Amino acid sequence: MKNVLGREIPESIQGYGTVKPFKGAFESLGNVEKKSVQLRSIVPGESKILSSIREAMEKCNIKDGMTISFHHHLRNGDYVLNMVLEEVANMGLKDIKVAASSIFPIHAPLVEHMRNGTVTGIYANYMSGPVAEAISRGELKNPAIMHTHGGRARAIQAGDLKIDIAFIASPTCDSYGNINGVQGPAACGSLGYAIPDALYADKTVAITDNLVPYPASPIEITQEYIDYIVEVDSIGDPKGIVSGTTRITRDPVGLKIAKMTSQVIEASGLLKDGFSFQTGAGGTSLAVAAYVKELMKEKEIVGSFAAGGITGYIVDMFEEGLFKSLFDVQCFDLKAVESYRDNKNHQGMSASMYGNPHNKGAVVNNLDVMILGATEIDTDFNVNVTTGSNGMIMGGSGGHSDTAAGAKLSIVVTQLMRGRLPIIVDSVTTVTTPGESIDVLVTERGIAVNPQRQDLIEKLKDTNLPVMTIEELKEMAEEMTGIPEKIQLDDKIVAVVEYRDGTVIDVVRKIKD
Repeated sequence: MKNVLGREIPESIQGYGTVKPFKGAFESLGNVEKKSVQLRSIVPGESKILSSIREAMEKCNIKDGMTISFHHHLRNGDYVLNMVLEEVANMGLKDIKVAASSIFPIHAPLVEHMRNGTVTGIYANYMSGPVAEAISRGELKNPAIMHTHGGRARAIQAGDLKIDIAFIASPTCDSYGNINGVQGPAACGSLGYAIPDALYADKTVAITDNLVPYPASPIEITQEYIDYIVEVDSIGDPKGIVSGTTRITRDPVGLKIAKMTSQVIEASGLLKDGFSFQTGAGGTSLAVAAYVKELMKEKEIVGSFAAGGITGYIVDMFEEGLFKSLFDVQCFDLKAVESYRDNKNHQGMSASMYGNPHNKGAVVNNLDVMILGATEIDTDFNVNVTTGSNGMIMGGSGGHSDTAAGAKLSIVVTQLMRGRLPIIVDSVTTVTTPGESIDVLVTERGIAVNPQRQDLIEKLKDTNLPVMTIEELKEMAEEMTGIPEKIQLDDKIVAVVEYRDGTVIDVVRKIKD
C-alpha cells in the first residue's frame, strides 16, 4: 500500500506487525488513553541499594524477550548501555529489545550483541556510528523502530512501547532514588528523555556514580518511580556530552545562509516581543542564532523562550536578557549544564512536555521559529535526516518532525550541494518530516517557500532576497553536479520510520554493499 505521501509500505512488516499508514501531520490526533502502571510498594526500612547490575537484573526478574531502556543525555560519553548489555550477555539472555532514546558510536559493542542473538530489536529516535551501519546492512533480526522525540514519549505512555526495565544513568542519586543531572562527575543537565521511562516502565533501576545521602537536592526524577539503585565507578565521560560542533561556523557559505535566514525571520513578522525560538547545535544553525541575536538587540526585542536541546550560545542570549526563559530537554554542552543548575528560569521539560502530540499541549506548539537541517529535501518539501543519499542510516528525526509540526515558521537551512551531490531531489531516500510542515528552504544560492505559505511568499516580495521555486533551485544544483544515479536498495526492510503519532511515514531498506 501507499501512505498519503505515496511511499510504498507493506500492510504488515515481519518483526513489526500491522502498519498504520501516515495520513497527514494532524490526522491522527484526538482523545487517547495512557497505559496503566503497576507500582511496587516499599515498606519502611527497606533498602533500594543493590551491590551490582547483575543483582538488579535478578531482582527485576529479567527474562528472554524483554525490553530494556536507556536515555542518551550522556550522548557519546555514555557507559551505562554497554555495561548493562555486557551483563545481559554474561547471563546468557536472548531476544532482548533495546529501547535507547538515541544510539551513538560509543555503543559499538551492541553490534556483536545483535549478531549473536542477545539483542533482536532496537527502538531509537536517532542513531549513528557502527550500530546504525550494521542495521543498514541487515544485521538486526527485526526492523529497528525509529521514533521522534515526542513520538517515543507518546509510544511509552500509550503502551505501544512497553518497557520492562528502565536503566537510568543518574549523575546524582540519593539512597532512596531521587535523581538529578546537575551534580556529580558526569553531570549532564536536564534528564528530559529519561522521564517517560521512569514513569511508565514496569521496573526502574538508577545507575549512579554519585550516591549521596538522602535527600538529594534538587530532584528531577523522584523516588516514587525508582525500584533499585546500583552504584558503579563511572556512568560516563562528560566530555562526550558535547554534540559535535557547538560553535558558530566561520564558513562564508554557512554565514551567507544564516544571514538570509535571519532576514526571512525578520520579514515574517514573528520577530517581536514574545518571540520564541529553537535551533540546533550545528555551526550554521548557531550562526542563524547569532544574526537573530543582533536583530533582537537592535530592535530591543525580548523573547518569551528558547527551547530544545540547549547550547551555550542560547544560554548567552538568555543571560543577556534576550529571552525570559529556556525550556531544556537536554543540554548540548557543559555551559548549558551549568546554566540549568544555577538559573531557575532555565527550566527542564520531559520529552512528553516537549513534543508528544497526544497530550494536552506540547512546548513545540508554542514555537514561533524552528531552524532545521536536511540530508535531502525533495520538491514536495519532504525532508530526510534519517539516511544518507546512499541509504545508510546516519541520524533520525529526534525533534525534527515534532518541532516542524509545532512551529509557526519551520526553516530548513542547508548548502545546495554536499559532496558534489545536490541536496534537492525529486523524491528523498527516506521521509523523516513531511513537506506539509516545512515552510522555507534557505540555501546559499536562493530561497524556496512552500507554495502552501502564500502569506510568506507575499511578505518576501518586499525584500531583496533571492526567492525562487524549489524546482528552480533543484535545476540550478543539477547544472553544477549533474543528475545523480538513483541508488539501488534491497527489498528487506531494516527500519520502520514512525511519525510522531505512531503512523508509519516510511521504511528503510537494506543497503547493497
